[in-house]
Amino acid sequence: MESTESSYVSSPEAPGKKSPPPPKSPTSDTMEKAAYIRFLVSNAAAGSVIGKGGATITEFQSESGARIQLSRNYEFFPGTSDRIIMISGNIDEILRAVELVLNKLLSELNTEDGADAEPRMKLRLIVPNGSCGSIIGKGGAIIKSFIEDSQAGIKISPLDHNFYGLNDRLVTLTGTLDEQMRAVDLILSKLVEDPHYSQSMHTPLSYVATTAYNVVNYAGQNGGGGKFQNNKEERTNSVTIGVADEHIGLVVGRGGRNILEISQVSGAKIKISDRGDFVTGTNDRKVTITGTQRAVRAAESMITQKVSYASERGTDQL
Repeated sequence: MESTESSYVSSPEAPGKKSPPPPKSPTSDTMEKAAYIRFLVSNAAAGSVIGKGGATITEFQSESGARIQLSRNYEFFPGTSDRIIMISGNIDEILRAVELVLNKLLSELNTEDGADAEPRMKLRLIVPNGSCGSIIGKGGAIIKSFIEDSQAGIKISPLDHNFYGLNDRLVTLTGTLDEQMRAVDLILSKLVEDPHYSQSMHTPLSYVATTAYNVVNYAGQNGGGGKFQNNKEERTNSVTIGVADEHIGLVVGRGGRNILEISQVSGAKIKISDRGDFVTGTNDRKVTITGTQRAVRAAESMITQKVSYASERGTDQL
């Protein structure tokens, strides 16, 4: 699920037409500093990074020398249905590990653009809000130079105030693997010089508590708005989607585990129709999601992903 983003600066006019110049080399002291990088990965793709019995992630750690951690299943970045990968070590180790992970994710993509098309994907970094200024620079000078040097598209999302306590922003990189890796190198080398960045190194990967604000939003009766309903995003909305009857167990989970988890993470209320109560003309059960627009979107994405992820593997195991 893509977050709504506002570009600080856009991508270069003609990326990929020339080989990007090598980024400026950071000092040896900077390269040896303890560092980390966090980015998003879909719940389905996380499995390919972990590998059977953890074999792939263990191999990547061994090859790179970096430590690789993932948030737990259904611990998502607020407003998305994506898990968080955190890679820590020195800059060289981190860059090796990031490249291994991105290569793995690219290999999983089914590209239909032809043999001559170079694979392109989005990489969404998580950066503390207090550190974003160091990569933007005065008048956007630094981030513009990063775009020129890497030839990658770089966009910085605004801070999302819909999630209480969230102090991180998303930095989206677009381009080929080579262009993205150059951008990551430039951004990471700059971030390690920022004190806000180093202070966030031991921040937990879980963001579950940040959605607690949703419980105070309510709809007023007879047209009267309730508290906190001062903008469209915070008003209570309701959406009904259809889920095949044979897959409804995937949404509910054993003992209601899945539906409770989705509700807690998204902040939305979820109600499933009784057996036999289908969407007209289908065998799909009605799943009604209620909450703010953002909570509804997050819950809908989590439900869809849960069903499609299991369906692709031909199993209803929970």
